[in-house]
Amino acid sequence: MKSDPQTWTRRLLPVIAVMALLLSSGCAMVKMKAVSNTDYVMQKRGDVLSTGKLSALSQEALSVIGLTESDCSKDLPACRQTVTTTEGLQSEQRLSTLAELWMQEALAATPKPKGNEPVQLSTAALDAWLETARYSYAYLFFSGRSPAQRALEDRLTQVRDYYNYAAEQASSVVFQRTLERAKEGADITRPVQVDRWTISTQFDQLKLEGIPKQLVAASSVSFAGLRSSYRRDGFGAELVVVMDAPVLAQAVELEEGTPDLPVYSEMPAINATSLLHFSGDTLEQVLATRDIRLEAYSPDQTSSINLRGQEVPLAANFTAAYGLWLAQSGFATESLRTLFGRGEGIREPHIYLMQPYDPNRRIIFMLHGLASSPEAWVNLANEIMGDPEMREHYQVWSVYYPTNAPIALNRYTVSKAFNGTLRHFDPNGTAAASHDMVFIGHSMGGVIARLMLSDSGEVLWNNIRQRYNLQGERLARVEAKLGPVLHFTPQPNVERAIFLAAPHKGTDAAGNRLGRLIGRLVRLPLTILGAFGDAFMALQDPGETDGKKPKEPVVTNSIDNLKASDPFIKASSGLPIVPGLKYHSIIAKRKAEVPTPESDDGLVPYWSAHLEGALSEKVIVSGHSVQETPEAVLEVRRILRQDLHEVEGVEAKH
Repeated sequence: MKSDPQTWTRRLLPVIAVMALLLSSGCAMVKMKAVSNTDYVMQKRGDVLSTGKLSALSQEALSVIGLTESDCSKDLPACRQTVTTTEGLQSEQRLSTLAELWMQEALAATPKPKGNEPVQLSTAALDAWLETARYSYAYLFFSGRSPAQRALEDRLTQVRDYYNYAAEQASSVVFQRTLERAKEGADITRPVQVDRWTISTQFDQLKLEGIPKQLVAASSVSFAGLRSSYRRDGFGAELVVVMDAPVLAQAVELEEGTPDLPVYSEMPAINATSLLHFSGDTLEQVLATRDIRLEAYSPDQTSSINLRGQEVPLAANFTAAYGLWLAQSGFATESLRTLFGRGEGIREPHIYLMQPYDPNRRIIFMLHGLASSPEAWVNLANEIMGDPEMREHYQVWSVYYPTNAPIALNRYTVSKAFNGTLRHFDPNGTAAASHDMVFIGHSMGGVIARLMLSDSGEVLWNNIRQRYNLQGERLARVEAKLGPVLHFTPQPNVERAIFLAAPHKGTDAAGNRLGRLIGRLVRLPLTILGAFGDAFMALQDPGETDGKKPKEPVVTNSIDNLKASDPFIKASSGLPIVPGLKYHSIIAKRKAEVPTPESDDGLVPYWSAHLEGALSEKVIVSGHSVQETPEAVLEVRRILRQDLHEVEGVEAKH
């Protein structure tokens, strides 16, 4: 018996209804959803620190025990208690989620910084940060697997960042408490008590001389003018410890009895990395302890540390201290005051060590040019200190000297300061640092560097004796004081030199109208001439002043010396460079279309910067400040890598 279509339809309707009911009930119903590349990355790596929301992994852990991010945001303490006590979570899940939940509370309790003022943390905020560090520490070292076993996991990076950021906040509080103690004259080595926490400190590796005046988180600053920022990922808070700047000899009269000021100092901003250690040998002990040890390391000297029996990289920022020092130095204004003899310019050279002295790393000595300062080397020095291979083998010293003084006098005083610094750190001259050194000089600094590596013989002395017709008592007076300035031998143990835009034979620009005008504006107070003032006075022939004794000496300044026609530059340009020295030239020319032999950089012509016998000569289209260009920095790095290969056998990396 056949059924008509309507009958079949009536029979199927109940079946269709049941199927629709089953489908709508959601049983075993999965839908596919497209995920963009951006969303995929955010799901994997976004967390409370980067987005303000809990990470996907923490949200997954919460969902396992029946919680949501919204539930937790309403009552964080209750949420953490549930995560701590509820079964069903693996140790890694539990500890990492608790670390992020504590981070969420810490961020909410921490006020935003105002300018350069340190953030004042409440007791509750600091407690949240220390708990963040504690649970991060427990996850990293007490959850069953070592950091090395989880090296490629995003979760390890997230939790490591929680630990580092919490260590940064704790370090700031400890520093503020220690500074308060120092001002009160109290014992700064005693542990710091903060509510229920006892924090002991260990800063010995930093070798601080005195109490720091400021602690700056490297993550909180950036610098205009620095092309690159060099870091090393790892464990610990990246900090800058700021000390009082050294007092330099000023171009003003010093009071009688004033002690001699040191001719050297380490950079007053120091790279540091701090770590928090929680006492205890088991997970239970670490989660129960209230005792913490805060240790600070020098990342220039330490690249890895042993934490709980595991070798892990030490985090580092190699740019922040250098950038902060230059930003706070006031060099730009001070160097111009010095040139024109206005205000409190400097009166004698000062050697800055860019890193703590290391007897095993060879010295690169940098000499800036006219009206300049160590700031001239901002990107080149940063590139050297940021390169792991160069940082391992070199240390950078930079001189700051009064650029208005005569070149001969600057050569003498810079050399004296440099050798005095060497003797301080290496009295017997046996350290590797004191051998196979590299000199790098820009502009007038290149001229001074070349003279420090040359032999004067009797050339300069005979020149001045004949020019001024020195005889008898005048000859004796001048020779007693200027003899040491005009007689010199090459600086020993220098293996290589690099000269950038150096006017070895002078420049016509110093003698043109603008150069003469600037030269007349330059002032040389007698304080800058120091003990040589009476010798310069004796150089003047009374006949040139109508038989009257001159009231003050007429002394050539640095700009006078840089004229191509100046007798000193003409005589000194022919002095022989020490045999065996490897030297290189980097020369700038303003216009690419001009033939190199006829070119100049706006101040220095090619014919003056060119040196016969150079192992290499790189011509770069640039103005006079060629040392700032990426091309010059790359060329210097190439030369230094070649130097490492030839001197220390380090294989070149491409």
